[in-house]
Amino acid sequence: MQRVDEVLDTPGSARLVLAEGVSYLDPAPAVFEAMLQGWARQQRVRFLKAETIQRRQDLVRRVVRFSGQYPWEWTAAELEAFIDSRRSAAQIVVSTARGYLGGLQMFLGYLTDPRYGWPEACRERFGRAPVQLLGEWNTIAHVSAYEGGPGRRPLSYDEVQALFDAADGLVDEIRARGRKGGLAAQRDAAVLKTVYAFGLRRQEAWGLDLADLRRNPKVPGFGQMGALLVRWGKSSRGSPPKRRTVLLVPEMDWVVPLLEQWLHEVRPRFGPGGHPALFTTERRGRMSMRGINDAFVAARDAAGLDGVLDLHCLRHSYVTHLIEFDYPERFVQDQVGHAYASTTALYTGVSDDYRNRLLTQALQAQEQQWEEQR
Repeated sequence: MQRVDEVLDTPGSARLVLAEGVSYLDPAPAVFEAMLQGWARQQRVRFLKAETIQRRQDLVRRVVRFSGQYPWEWTAAELEAFIDSRRSAAQIVVSTARGYLGGLQMFLGYLTDPRYGWPEACRERFGRAPVQLLGEWNTIAHVSAYEGGPGRRPLSYDEVQALFDAADGLVDEIRARGRKGGLAAQRDAAVLKTVYAFGLRRQEAWGLDLADLRRNPKVPGFGQMGALLVRWGKSSRGSPPKRRTVLLVPEMDWVVPLLEQWLHEVRPRFGPGGHPALFTTERRGRMSMRGINDAFVAARDAAGLDGVLDLHCLRHSYVTHLIEFDYPERFVQDQVGHAYASTTALYTGVSDDYRNRLLTQALQAQEQQWEEQR
């Protein structure tokens, strides 16, 4: 059995963040800030990201400002009114509302857990204790696997080509006008093509170093571009970034000469010195994630593509196109670093041509079977 002092010394407990023997002039805000401090400590122990913790704390503070009440005073009606106000103002979508409700539910779960001592501390000071106010009855059920905007989709082959042509066109346009930025435009085009050719997330492209370019001994013709070591894959539940090796597929071999040109001709002109980043800036630093986003937006707008499309759509396109190239689903899943095949399936939006090809193959197989039965 766990001793009482061990329970009270649990990371994030009231005993560790409230000063013993101190009488606060205004106890309510002091206790509230101590709650947030303790909750942050409990999350840091679980190795959650600082931005995740900060975002959750900001949400709790917003609810306090909205309701004019502290967490031990909250009612279910107040929390529901907060979410309804955001929805009425068209500030949130379903997935955002679920995130808000989930964050508040976790916060209340922390406060009502007797191991942290907050129920006792609140009853002693305010005569009432926090209560878990969120459950199945007033949270959003996750009934759809994909809840993103309908406009986010894979690009067709023609759209990918139009995007890349537009990115190259921006280079020519800048040079023709004699303006600065030609090298940066070349880099932006190379980044976008690399993202698509290897199915990368934004952070994965941002974190690429020169050392992450690998040879694939099975395909020596690809040289140094035969594989890519991804070290900044999406993390989950406090885990460090996940790693994987992405093999260059033959259908994407056009990226080999492009990257060789970037490495040997364009990148040196930035004067990166010993900086390890694959994609650098004029200031000898790593290209930012915002810069990668901006590169996509500039090419997208120049190509006249739908403004709803974003950089992540190139990753969707990669998954879809590998499926259409008839690569096994497990191979595609490993290439993009999905833990579950169902996640990969969400990214897939195969074209009518591909489905018609499958249908034709099925009909031909059926006809052959009939012929054999006659």
